[in-house]
Amino acid sequence: MAGYKFYTVEIIGRNNEKNILLDALSSTQSEMIAVYGRRRVGKTFLIESVFEDKICFSISGIHKGSLKDQLNEFSKVLFPKKKERQVITSWFDAFDLLETHIESIKGKQKKVIFIDELPWLDTPKSQFIAAFEHFWNKWATKRTDIIVVVCGSAASWMIKKILNSKGGLHNRVTIRIRLLPFNLDETEQYLKTKNIRLNRYDLCQLYMSIGGIPFYLKQIRRGESVIQNIERICFTKDGLLYSEFDNLYSALFNNAAKHIAIINALANSPQGLNRNTLIKNSKLETGGGLSDVLNELLESGFITEIPAQNTVAKNNIYRLTDEYSLFYLKFIQQNKFAGQGAWTSLSKTQSYTAWCGYAFENICFKHTNAIKKALGISAVYTNIYSWHNSKGQIDMLLDREDRCINICEIKYYKSEFEITKSYEAKLRAKMEAYQSDTNTNKNLFLTFITSKGLKENMYKTSLVENALTLDDLFNDL
Repeated sequence: MAGYKFYTVEIIGRNNEKNILLDALSSTQSEMIAVYGRRRVGKTFLIESVFEDKICFSISGIHKGSLKDQLNEFSKVLFPKKKERQVITSWFDAFDLLETHIESIKGKQKKVIFIDELPWLDTPKSQFIAAFEHFWNKWATKRTDIIVVVCGSAASWMIKKILNSKGGLHNRVTIRIRLLPFNLDETEQYLKTKNIRLNRYDLCQLYMSIGGIPFYLKQIRRGESVIQNIERICFTKDGLLYSEFDNLYSALFNNAAKHIAIINALANSPQGLNRNTLIKNSKLETGGGLSDVLNELLESGFITEIPAQNTVAKNNIYRLTDEYSLFYLKFIQQNKFAGQGAWTSLSKTQSYTAWCGYAFENICFKHTNAIKKALGISAVYTNIYSWHNSKGQIDMLLDREDRCINICEIKYYKSEFEITKSYEAKLRAKMEAYQSDTNTNKNLFLTFITSKGLKENMYKTSLVENALTLDDLFNDL
């Protein structure tokens, strides 16, 4: 099959995404599937692994390639034998030839056309989008056996030109898949396939530093401690993540300076900022496409927007929840020339301890399904909020349809966390302030999420309804 690659490696996790792709094979219409997400998150591997021999044509755009380069590559894939190869001079001709190729394939089974790194094919004045629109609207939709999968890491382009197209591709995408990094459970399973077995406390430390990007996790070496792995990957000049930040955002977004300004502002305020404060701290203007920039960062999974309960949207909190970006800006950027042993020293500082607290909060926000499962409320409709005023702050609230609210306290400690008498008084005051401020008549359940659990004492017994640990977050497959 033209351009086809066969994968035999087992796919880790991605159960929902796999089912969506497999369901498309049995649909009664042609499907256009858009798969998007940050680079190195595993988009290509997922598509080629699931569709396997159903792929009849597969091409990947050439980064910074000219129109001639892209068309030559298209011809090479379509005509593998040099003697048969044709010179293609336009995208309209290219898609005409693709139609002929697909029509020559017998059988009623779905025929998958995979176009990877689609944004790179759209070179200036190439008319790629016009030709692709014509190919889909005038040919593919007239059949019932076609699946066109388009994929790209350039989030700005994918969102504007495909997902939110206002032209000939408006509402043409029938299935969209936003591929996110591995969660904790998937990360653990992936490392086990490499015969790397870390205890969950150490694995969480690793995850807080580099996140769940499969390509990053591929760099982890068996037999090295988490500190050794992070030292090698992030603090040595040949390490993959030593300078990854410099290329990451420019590869994903057009005019990435605005995106980076927002990321920097949020990195300096780990607990998050509302929109007005974010604009002020990032020194950006309200207009100028700021909403598009925020949306692109949200869609790509770099930041998270947390609604503020019972208030207007402008008070919603934006948090930087991309683990690597936060880790880079906090530690790597300013310690690139610290020399051997940099991370060994940094990981013992109070600054690192404080950072762990914020990073663990981010992990909890990303694993709310696992938290709900541990609480036995998976089937209960739940809104995730934050709350803050002059009397206190609650980073995570699970506001449930069954007239209950879990007020979540999140603590990352090396040992069991102990509620002291003075801390118990602060917790009670915070809950009273919240109830008074929101005037809620729902049941309030104080819920602790800790790395190593809560120490048993009278204050825990009298105040805490639910106590979850790090292990509960590893239950999200």
